[in-house]
Amino acid sequence: MNISQLETLLTISKTMSFRKAGELLNLTQPAVSAQIKTLEDEFKTVLIDRNQPVTLTDHGKVFLEHAERILAVVEELKQKLSDLNAIPQGHIVLGTTSSMAIQILPRVLSYFQDQYPLIKTTIHTMPSSQVLASVENGSVDIGITYISEKNPNMDTSILYYDSFVLVASPAHPLSQVVHTNIHMIKDLPFIMLAPDTLGRRFLDQIFKKNNIQPNIIMELSSSEEVKRMVEINLGIAVVSKLSIANELKLGSLKIIKVVELEPYHPVAVVYKSGRYLNTAMQQFLSDLKGMPEQSFLGSE
Repeated sequence: MNISQLETLLTISKTMSFRKAGELLNLTQPAVSAQIKTLEDEFKTVLIDRNQPVTLTDHGKVFLEHAERILAVVEELKQKLSDLNAIPQGHIVLGTTSSMAIQILPRVLSYFQDQYPLIKTTIHTMPSSQVLASVENGSVDIGITYISEKNPNMDTSILYYDSFVLVASPAHPLSQVVHTNIHMIKDLPFIMLAPDTLGRRFLDQIFKKNNIQPNIIMELSSSEEVKRMVEINLGIAVVSKLSIANELKLGSLKIIKVVELEPYHPVAVVYKSGRYLNTAMQQFLSDLKGMPEQSFLGSE
């Protein structure tokens, strides 16, 4: 049994003619007869009295009642699928670092929720290195993270560029210095991000390149935790420049220029290549990619 056969039976019941039903359905009369015969064979009953005018048998009338309900459900399904395409809705699981979640997601999601109230978002924060892995294994739908190299399993779109800066508490002697270099600070107490973060790997490469063994007194999993430790003057640290806009405004952290930290790092939205994107994800990606870079760089 298929939908076309049910539609044919319904049309015959209205026209009381195989020929007229065929004209309406753009089928030949033999094709109409074949569809009804297939139904009758499958259900081992006679559905249509073929005398003129054509009428439904008692079995045919009972069959038609159920056929109409089935066709109504199919039509409702078509409408709901059409609505899904017309009105973005669904659930998105986002993965990003804690700093990026605080830094850019509030303004992005605030706009998104106003425009698309039927879309639900869940945010998982994690070290930058875990974002790509989580997108690849499917535990998150979309990631926002630093991109250090091209991954053939990912579709990526760069949103903005960030840099890493050296910060200290205003009470730290180093805060009085405008600029320095990596060799001048190698013996100072460092508060570091965990080794599995991009910021830490970048810093480790710089230390290795300059044959420096830094004085690490503490390792933390997020830059938010690192900033709090620096603010109470437990040490100095290297963090995302964009993550400290509020602390700079409040005067709780000071930036010291270090020439070796000048490279910029792309921050991108990533999702697994070839995966199905529901309308919520399609709309979110479209809006995110369409936002100007300044939207991410601004502070509130």
